[in-house]
Formats: sequence, C-alpha cells, structure tokens
Amino acid sequence: MLIAYLNEHQDAEEVAQLVRDAGRICVLVAGDLSDPGHCRTVVDRAVSEFGAIDVLVSNAAFQMTHQSLAEISDEEWDYTFRLNVGAYFHLVKAAVPHMRPGASIIGSSSVNSDMPSPTLAPYAATKAAIANLSASLAQLLGEKGIRVNSVAPGPIWTPLIPATMPAEKVQNFGDDTPLGRAGQPAELAPAYVLLASDEGSYMSGSRVAVTGGRPIL
Repeated sequence: MLIAYLNEHQDAEEVAQLVRDAGRICVLVAGDLSDPGHCRTVVDRAVSEFGAIDVLVSNAAFQMTHQSLAEISDEEWDYTFRLNVGAYFHLVKAAVPHMRPGASIIGSSSVNSDMPSPTLAPYAATKAAIANLSASLAQLLGEKGIRVNSVAPGPIWTPLIPATMPAEKVQNFGDDTPLGRAGQPAELAPAYVLLASDEGSYMSGSRVAVTGGRPIL
C-alpha cells in the first residue's frame, strides 16, 4: 500500500504502522497532489515499489465554508479544483498504463454533488465533477477491464469538519440526516472496500451513497 498525503507526518506514520502491524508493506509519500507533477511522482513510486497498481483511491480534498460569493478568492477557487478534481484526473491518467484487468479506481464524491450546500460552493462543484468524471472513466476504461466507481459520503466526522466549519455548524453536524447523526469513518470505509474487492467485480460506473439516509440521484 502507498499513502500519499500533504504534510500530516504524525498521522501518516500512525496509519502506516497499523498497516505494517497487519503484516503489509506501507509506503508514505508526502506532497501536494494539486501539482500534476507530484501526482505522477506518486504513481511512479507505487509502480517502482509494487510493480503495478491494482487499486487507486483518490480522496484528497480541500473545502472552506463561506457565507457569500465575495469571500471566495480566485486562488481558493482554483486550488479547490486543482486538488479535488485535478489530482483525480492526473493520478488516473498516470496509473492506467500500470493497471491490469480487474483493477479498480475509486473517486470520492459527496452528497453535496446532488444537494450542494451554498456555503461550500467550490467544494460541492468539484464533488459533482468527480461523480461525472467517474462515470466517464467507467465507460472509457471498461474495455481494459478496469472498473471505476465513486463513493458519495454524507456528513462524516473527520478532522476536516472542525478545521473548516464554524463552531455552531460543527456542534450540529449531521443532526439533519434521517438517521439523526453524523457518520464515522469506519462506517464509510466498507463502501471503498467493496468497490476495491473482487466482490464488486461487476460494479462499475456506480456511485455508492453513505449518507445517513439523504438520497442522491
């Protein structure tokens, strides 16, 4: 396994140790995936370490909450798209030549792709783009035997939530879902595992909702 991350070195090392404790190899690569060159570096390192790529999960994302359009800078808009959508495109483009039939690509969309929060406009737009790009890729890569799907999480507790939302929003985060609460990362992970595994061998072009009951189209 290779984990690409920005600069959360302690968190990355803790996750890597869990993987190693399970008897698996874990390679860490730090850097900004909004840079296409770094995306290619990540793929090159994975190929050099493992010989091929069986599963690619694109999960890097940036979001900020804003109450008005005027608060969104040009730089933030561009960066949000470069990271959230651009990294997905560049990672897939670099990885596909090293993927064999049966390989799986998974993009991280969001319930915001269909039910966009007005205070997360740039982020929501990128998540709609990821869902759309995943559907296109599934059709482009099907003849190679490569499956492409996306997962659409609802409100999931991650460090991104308190870091990018006002305190009052954090306090009530997820309360408006039909299940009445936010989800935990452990409740989201099985969707990725299914799409990555042989149990999902006839799933391609799909978007799996893990939303606490909020519907997606």
